[in-house]
Amino acid sequence: MPSHVINQDQIDDLVDRAIEARQNAYAPYSKFRVGAAVLTASGTVFAGCNVENASYGLCLCAERTAICNSVAAGQQELVAVAVSAVPLAMPCGACRQFIHEFGKDITVICVNADDPRQRSVRSIESLIPDCFSFEK
Repeated sequence: MPSHVINQDQIDDLVDRAIEARQNAYAPYSKFRVGAAVLTASGTVFAGCNVENASYGLCLCAERTAICNSVAAGQQELVAVAVSAVPLAMPCGACRQFIHEFGKDITVICVNADDPRQRSVRSIESLIPDCFSFEK
């Protein structure tokens, strides 16, 4: 399990924000709507959704959108990321690498937006144990 301790109220709020963000997804091609929310060490939550493009390589995942919103606000210390989709889906490989950039102990909570009780809670390290990294 992740080493950061977050309480159930924080998890529930993060899940609610990810589900809410999913409503704003722009997914005209795949129809696969995803929402995400990140919790920073300061307690602030930033949300994001997937944004597709006719040129698929330019698409943005919800997780990366939420993290970029956090970084743009000057908050780079992440504690947790919630991802909502139907059905429940784990972050893609690119998002796993992107999340790991901000810490190996980040909690990742994936939920089914239609039934938030259906969820998976893991550390990012367990999702991408041998990620690419430069020594910092």
